Amino acid sequence: MKASNPFIAEAAHKIIEANHAIAFTGAGISAESGIPPFRGEGGIWNTYDPIVLDIRYFLSNYEQSWQAVKAIFYDFLSDKYPNPAHETLAAWEKSGILKNVITQNIDNLHQQAGCTKVIEYHGNAQRLICLDCRQEFEVKKWVFNAKAPICTNCNGKLKPDFIFFGERIPEQATNESLNEVENCDLILLIGASGEVAPANQLPLVAARNGAYVIEINTDKTHYTQSIVDLSLRGSSASLLPKIADIIQHEKFNIE
Repeated sequence: MKASNPFIAEAAHKIIEANHAIAFTGAGISAESGIPPFRGEGGIWNTYDPIVLDIRYFLSNYEQSWQAVKAIFYDFLSDKYPNPAHETLAAWEKSGILKNVITQNIDNLHQQAGCTKVIEYHGNAQRLICLDCRQEFEVKKWVFNAKAPICTNCNGKLKPDFIFFGERIPEQATNESLNEVENCDLILLIGASGEVAPANQLPLVAARNGAYVIEINTDKTHYTQSIVDLSLRGSSASLLPKIADIIQHEKFNIE
């Protein structure tokens, strides 16, 4: 199969050759599912004050913070679905091509697409956790009323199970992510700008350990000129299926 863009074919061949390929995803992969980034043009922080996701503000202004949280994550984002980029990664995981996904996103779209090996570096908005008894609740089973939600087990405050400003990355997510980037031989940077610390250090670790770095993004990023071996400019929802077509054709011919 002849690719119109030779770099697409090169990316496909590198992925086929890899023994331990992983993906590192950021806000860009979900953009074509209708989910805006937090930063930049059209970003959520152009409408809402970031302080609503500061843990200290959340704890001391529970009702006010929850109204913004509800509007951002459970009113606007509740009807968003995976796009072809998420679906391609899920298909690659199922076939054994992709070993793991490390995502900065909290939208649960990788899991909805069928990925089971997902490290949620910043958590997941589709879970709530009680700050007192640590009981977990699935958002889809929760009814949001006008007031901030209260734990049905102990009447404690409920918080979305993702990282707020002022919170540390969970130890399990940190350790699992480091293990993946230290042992992979290829990493796909998909829709990741490299602006958010400490997550932005993970691809650097992979590169230092010899991994081949493929970047798929609509724009240049902090990674482009520093660690990227192969850069594909465009939407992941368009490019990943094209790479997948070549991989399927090549594997079919080999087999």
